[in-house]
Amino acid sequence: MRIAIIGGGISGLVAAYRLRQGLGADADIVVLEQRDRVGGVLRTGELAGEPLDLGAEAFVGRRPEVLELMTELGIADQLVRPAGKRPLVWAQGAAHPLPGRTLMGVPSEAESLRGLVDDATLAKVAAEPQRPFAWTPGADTDVHSLVADRFGPQVVERSVDPLLGGVYAGTSASIGVRAALPTLAAALDRGAASLTAAVREALPPPSTAPVFGGLRDGYGALLAALTAAADARVVTTMAATRLAAAPAGWVVDPLGLVDAVVVATPAPVAARLLHYVAPVAAAAAAGIELSSSALVAMALPATTDLPDNSGILVATGEPLRAKAFTLSSRKWPHLGAREVALVRASFGRFGDEAPLAWSDTELVAAAVADLATVTGADITPIDTVVQRWPGGLPQYAPGHIDRIATIESAVAPLAGLAVAGAYLHGVGVPACVASGTAAAEHILDR
Repeated sequence: MRIAIIGGGISGLVAAYRLRQGLGADADIVVLEQRDRVGGVLRTGELAGEPLDLGAEAFVGRRPEVLELMTELGIADQLVRPAGKRPLVWAQGAAHPLPGRTLMGVPSEAESLRGLVDDATLAKVAAEPQRPFAWTPGADTDVHSLVADRFGPQVVERSVDPLLGGVYAGTSASIGVRAALPTLAAALDRGAASLTAAVREALPPPSTAPVFGGLRDGYGALLAALTAAADARVVTTMAATRLAAAPAGWVVDPLGLVDAVVVATPAPVAARLLHYVAPVAAAAAAGIELSSSALVAMALPATTDLPDNSGILVATGEPLRAKAFTLSSRKWPHLGAREVALVRASFGRFGDEAPLAWSDTELVAAAVADLATVTGADITPIDTVVQRWPGGLPQYAPGHIDRIATIESAVAPLAGLAVAGAYLHGVGVPACVASGTAAAEHILDR
């Protein structure tokens, strides 16, 4: 068997690993990656002489996929948990506690927003259950339209947008309710009498279990273990240029004839590759847009007076260039033990790719100035690293669920072809691990 994995991100590497498990040592598994490294938007760099993640830095602990994979690969001892500190929200020129008991920032009651929004908005949120409410089961809309109508624009700008910006590098206007907040959509479909009631029904039960997990040495440790276990031929700086059906398999240019192929690329690349072999799937994938971002990681003197919080999210409309700060040394105890204070500044939202065009010097200067503004501290970096992520995250727009169903139903009848990636069923690392596993199982089943 000769199998091509197009795309060396976490989804593609997991697919390669699962195929190795299923097919044994004799299978020829080739991973084609157009970058000069594997990992996709997961990358562990070096700052002040030690490893630090420059892409995703955590995974949702309630999902089992990453923990199970780490255990399989023998790196369970890499698991670290955050300190449990809460983030702040910077709005109207001041820092506020992030509201509690929300669903991705959508509140379950008015009181949690006190101080973050004005009195008129508080009254609107409190009175929302008494206002007439209509929802058509199966409907979808962008998060902004729903929440602004029921709770007011301040709730969107100061509570919802900061959280969605962190997950999708987008805004509530570019993200659909059904894809991003499935439990909320389900509660609405079941006939919730108001948005408030739907949020309360959709919230997970209170738990003391850690929400997130991470890796002590960064995601690079997972990528290295996964690549070794997959034992695939990894070809970097080589893009797949064409995918075509053959009498006995598939032709992947420039690789040649293979028995099966997993397309584990971003949606626009998948659309190009599937254009002739699955045109309906290609058309659906082409409709998925991407958001770009940039990150500045800074090592500061350990004495820098940073807030005792996990991070600072920035509300929409603030006169700052950064959209969020992760106070890594406060958030992660293992990073707090280092001799420097570590902070990550994030830039860029969907529709605004300007920060990617800034020079490293400009990005660092913006990060330093904005961090000084939101903390009131003297920010003097000892070391900095800049990482750009062009087209890093797909936007789960309204209609996304139907679009993905179209892609998967169009590909399903094609023996020896599967798709995987962050654009399918979630942008988080656990969802990508599940996507790679499902793609491998599809190949093995056929």
